[in-house]
Parts: sequence; structure tokens; C-alpha cells
Amino acid sequence: MMIKNILKTILIILVIFIGLGFIYGLGNVESVKDFTLKDYLGNEHSLSDYKDSKAIVIIFVATRCPVSNAYNTRMEKLFEDYKDKDVALLGINSNKSESVAEIKEHAKEKNLNFTILKDEGNVIADMFEASHTPEAYILNKNLSILYHGRIDNSQRESEITSKDLRKALNEILAGKEVSNPQTKAFGCSIKRI
Repeated sequence: MMIKNILKTILIILVIFIGLGFIYGLGNVESVKDFTLKDYLGNEHSLSDYKDSKAIVIIFVATRCPVSNAYNTRMEKLFEDYKDKDVALLGINSNKSESVAEIKEHAKEKNLNFTILKDEGNVIADMFEASHTPEAYILNKNLSILYHGRIDNSQRESEITSKDLRKALNEILAGKEVSNPQTKAFGCSIKRI
């Protein structure tokens, strides 16, 4: 009887941890496979094209999400600040309702110069277990995930107290381990098929 109660307790604890992981978007993905997607100009980009970079930043983005749009300037600034430090930054739009033409127009209107790829059928979002826009990942040349989570801790720039993505990038570029490899991403949900 005692063993049965212990097993029951263990099962309850496992269910709670799995549930919390689902609620907070804490995936179990530690690395990803190479993939190829097209940008809004029709050019193909493979993740392996960036394997010589010191870090590859992937940010899941949207054209219609107000949270993702609040980060447009910050994402572009990240791209500008790190492109000469051998860091690749790729945006990925996985929303089923946002067309390639809409992504192209949005990038032009918002002056976004970093590469934005279209993930038809949200295959890549599923591979990463991404659920929000914006949601950021930093990969190394082996495509291992070194950081996953938010860009910073506030949609409002005036209220930022923690620049998590920048901190992780700076640690990686300094040859250090990422001190906080997982933060909670927030924003709009990715609209899947």
C-alpha cells in the first residue's frame, strides 16, 4: 500500500511538472536540425549557411502582433549592433494568416533589414516548440540551443530592467556560459495551421 502511494505521488509530481512546462513554454528541445526556408524575396536560406557565425539568433516574429511590433526597433538594433560581431539574426514568421507579401510590406514599412523567413505550415516553429511572437533562440554552430526566451523583460522600452537576449549574446561572445539560458517568452501566440 505504501509503495502504491509513493508511485501515485511521483505520478502527480510528474504531471505537475509537465503541466508547468506546457503553461510556461519550457520546451525540451536542446538542439535543432538544419532547415531551409525562403525569405520574402524568394531566396532560400539554410541554417547551415550561418554555421561559421559565432552565434545564430532566431526570433519568431509577426506582422500583426502588437507585442512583436513593439519589438521591431529593438530587433533591428540587435541586428545592427551584432552583425559586425559575427552574429547572424534571422526572423521567422510562422503565422498561417500572414502572407509572404504581407511580410515583405511590413519589413519595408518598419525598416527591418535583417532576414525574415516564412515558415509555411509552422514546421520550424513546431521543431523549436516556439509558441510566441516574439520568442528568441540563440544557437551555436552545432545548432545547439544556448538561450531560449524573451528579448527583454518589458514590451515597453521605458520599463526594461533586464536585456536577457543581449546579456546571453555578450556572454557567448566573451566565451562564457550563458548564465540564464531560459527565460519566459511573452507575446501573441503563433497562429498555427
